Amino acid sequence: MRILLVNMPWASIDVPSLALGILTNSVRRRYPDAEVEVLHANLDYVDWVVDRTEFGLRDYQYYSLFTYFAGCGDWVFSSALYDDPEWRVEEFTSRVRDQMSERELALNVELHRCAPEFIGDLAARILERGPDLVGFTSTFQQNTAALAAAKHVKRLDPTIRTVFGGANCDGEQGAALHRNFPFVDLVVRGEGEAAFPGLLAALTGGDRALAAVEGLCWTDRDGRRTANPMSTKPLPPAEIVSPDYTGYFERLAASRARNWVEPKLVVEGARGCWWGEKHHCTFCGLNGSFMEFRSKHPGAFYDEIIGLAERHQVLDMFVVDNILDMSYVSTLLPRLAESGYDLRLQYEIKSNMKGAQVQALADAGLVSVQPGIESLSARVLKIMDKGVTGCLNVRMLRDAETSGITVAWNYLYGFPGETGEDYESILAQFPALHHLSPAGGSSRIAIERFSPYFNRPELGFGELRPAAQYLLNYDLPESELMNLAYIFDVPQRGIGTDLAARLDAAVTEWQDEYARSRLTHLDLGHEIVLVSRRRHFDWHVVRLTDAGEVAAFRLLDQPHSLGSLARRLSRPEPELAALLERWRELGVVFTDGGQFVHVAPRSMNQHLLRIDHLHPERVGARPGADNAEMRSAEPATLTTV
Repeated sequence: MRILLVNMPWASIDVPSLALGILTNSVRRRYPDAEVEVLHANLDYVDWVVDRTEFGLRDYQYYSLFTYFAGCGDWVFSSALYDDPEWRVEEFTSRVRDQMSERELALNVELHRCAPEFIGDLAARILERGPDLVGFTSTFQQNTAALAAAKHVKRLDPTIRTVFGGANCDGEQGAALHRNFPFVDLVVRGEGEAAFPGLLAALTGGDRALAAVEGLCWTDRDGRRTANPMSTKPLPPAEIVSPDYTGYFERLAASRARNWVEPKLVVEGARGCWWGEKHHCTFCGLNGSFMEFRSKHPGAFYDEIIGLAERHQVLDMFVVDNILDMSYVSTLLPRLAESGYDLRLQYEIKSNMKGAQVQALADAGLVSVQPGIESLSARVLKIMDKGVTGCLNVRMLRDAETSGITVAWNYLYGFPGETGEDYESILAQFPALHHLSPAGGSSRIAIERFSPYFNRPELGFGELRPAAQYLLNYDLPESELMNLAYIFDVPQRGIGTDLAARLDAAVTEWQDEYARSRLTHLDLGHEIVLVSRRRHFDWHVVRLTDAGEVAAFRLLDQPHSLGSLARRLSRPEPELAALLERWRELGVVFTDGGQFVHVAPRSMNQHLLRIDHLHPERVGARPGADNAEMRSAEPATLTTV
C-alpha cells in the first residue's frame, strides 16, 4: 500500500508535523512493506504563492498564528472548498473591514481568489505520486484547505481513499466533518498511533473490521455513515510513538522559506494534564477527549531528544506537552544539562514553580516557557480554577527573568463573576513590573469545545453559538456547525469595554517599556542593593541596611501575608505595613489578595559587577574576589533613597 500524508497550510513552516511524524513511524513499525511519504504542502504553498503575489514570512504568520480566532486562514481556502473564487467575498469584506488594515483585507481577498488554482495544482501532484490512501492532518486553520484538497483528489480519482485526523477531528467535530463532506471517506478520532494502523488493517476486512476500530468514522456498503464509539482508554506512555521527520529538512532547504526561518524540532514527552485531571481550568479546551496525564520514561525521552538532535543537527526544539512532568525536574533536566548539547527548548509549565526549579529549566536549555499565567489577580485566577495566585504568577515572571528565560503569556479577561476591582489594583501596579516579561496581549476569553465553560452552562455561558468565522467559511446549517466548531460566540461576561481598553493600553505600554526597564537586587549578606531603571520611578539605587528590612526582603522571595511576615520576623504589623507600603510606592513589591512578593530579580553578575558604574574603584576586580574585601571600599557615588 502506498500512503501519502499531507500537511496543508497553515501549519507552521519552521517545524515538521509531529502528528504526521508519529503516523509515519507507527505505520512503518506495523507495516514495514508499506510506502509512507509526507507531502509538505504548507511549504509547497509558500513556493507557489511567492511567485504570484507579494508575500513574506509575516504574511504566513498572519494566518498560521495571528488570526486563528478570526478564521482568516480557513476563509482563504473556503473558495477552493466550494469551487468559487468569489465565495462570500462581499460578506467577508463587510464583516472584517473595520478589523484589519487595507493591505490585510486586500491580501485576504487576493489569496482567497487564487486558492482554487493552488488546490487544483496540488491535487494533480498528489495523483502523480500514485497513492492508495491520502491522509490529511487538520489542526487549527488547516480544515478548509484539507477539505478542499480531499475534494479535488476524489474528483480526479474516486478510488483513492481520503482519511482525516488531528485536533479538528476530535469527538463530535470528526463525526460532523465526516457526515457533511462525502468526499472524506474516513475520519480517525483520538490518538492515532493505534487507530491509524488499525484502520489500515481493517481496510481489507470489510464492514465488520471497520466497525471494530475505536473512534473511526466510516461508510458501510449501504452508504450509511457511521461513527464508532471512541476509545475510553488513553494510550499508555510506553506506546506513545516518537516521530520520524524524514524529508522535512530537505524540503525546507529547497523552499523559498529556507531564508525566512530557522528550522526547529517538535518533541513530545507527555500527554494530558495532571492539574486538569483534578481541576480543569474553566476556559481550557486543550487535551480534547483525553485529560489523563501520561509521560514517557525520562530516559526514553532523553534518548529521543538527543537522537533527533544528532540525526537532524538541530538544537532548537518545541516541547508540545501541555504541562511539565514535575519528576522531569530531577530526572530529565539534569541529564539534558550535562549532555554537552547547547539545546534551546520551549516548554509549557505550571506557574507555581519555585526559583531553583526555574533555574533547573534554564540549565537544561529552556529559553522560553509558557506557564499559563493568564492573570495577576488571585480572585480571577480562582474563578479560572488555576490553582495559583497573582503573587505566584509575578514570582514566576521574576524568577524567569533571573534565569534568563522568556515567558510567553497573555492577559485574559471576560470571566463570569469578575469585577472592575479585580483589575484596578493590578493595573496600578503594572509600572512596577515593566522589567519583567510582558504579556503578549490582552483578550476576552473565547469559549472552546471540551472546556468546562462549554460543557457546564451553569458556570455562566449558556448561550453558545458557533463563532462567526464558521458561519462565513462553511455552507452548513448552524446545527451542524455546532458540532463542527471548536470556538463559540457568547454574550460578554465580566468587565466592560472601557476597562478592557485600559487593560490593553497598559499591556501595550508594558511591552514598549520592557526593553529599557530594569530592576535587580544583590544580596551582600549584611545589606541588599536594589538597582532600578524604570520610567515611572525616579530612584536609581536603594540600599537595605537595616537587619529587619533585609530579613523582610528575603522572606518576600516567596509570597507572604502581613500577618505571616509579622510572625516570622517578630515585628509589629503596623511597622511592617508601613514598610510594605513604602516598598510598594518604590515598585519593589507586588501585592494582591492580601499577599506580598518582591519583584526584583537576583543580579546574576555577582560581586557588584552589575553596579560597577557606582564603584569605579572596583572595575576590573577579579571575579573571585572575597565579598568582605569588596564591601570594604566605601562607595563614593551611591545614592540612597
